[in-house]
Amino acid sequence: MTRTPIEFVAGDISALAKSLRAQLLERTSPPGHVELLNILARATGHRNYQHFRARAVGTAVDDRGTPAPQVDAVDLKRVQRAARHFDDHGRLLRWPARHSLQQLSLWVLWAGFPPRCSLAEAQVKTLLSRQHAFADDALLRRALCDHGLVSRTADGRAYRRIERRPPTEAAALLRHLKASASGRPEAAT
Repeated sequence: MTRTPIEFVAGDISALAKSLRAQLLERTSPPGHVELLNILARATGHRNYQHFRARAVGTAVDDRGTPAPQVDAVDLKRVQRAARHFDDHGRLLRWPARHSLQQLSLWVLWAGFPPRCSLAEAQVKTLLSRQHAFADDALLRRALCDHGLVSRTADGRAYRRIERRPPTEAAALLRHLKASASGRPEAAT
């Protein structure tokens, strides 16, 4: 049977040694193979070996045992399909029929909102009218709020962009539209 190698990294070797010593002193007999795996896993803060294994398999770690950041793959076809709904100046020409393309399109509108600034409904209407060409700013305001990109007060008078990092595909779409607007070819994503 083939085994998947699992990297074992302890952030503090002194704490590891103290934990191992304490767990081994509690025993009256030497631990078996699985018991030793559980002791090692508990020494690094896991419940048991299965918990350690479930977290470690498929998770890249750096030299300190810290999980490496996940890099999401960009679906370039989806980015291209979303980009077709925008003109050369980055204005949304039509509301996409597909929900996934609507979400990407909303990130472009979100990027047009000023960060950390409250806007009145009239200001949002003006802002959105410059960013789209199909004259339905109410649909866009609602969608931005429903998707958690913009917050509004209960009375609907003040809107504020919610600060968050765009997903990788949304960032790729923003770069593509920016490159198209400047007239230069887009770099490979």
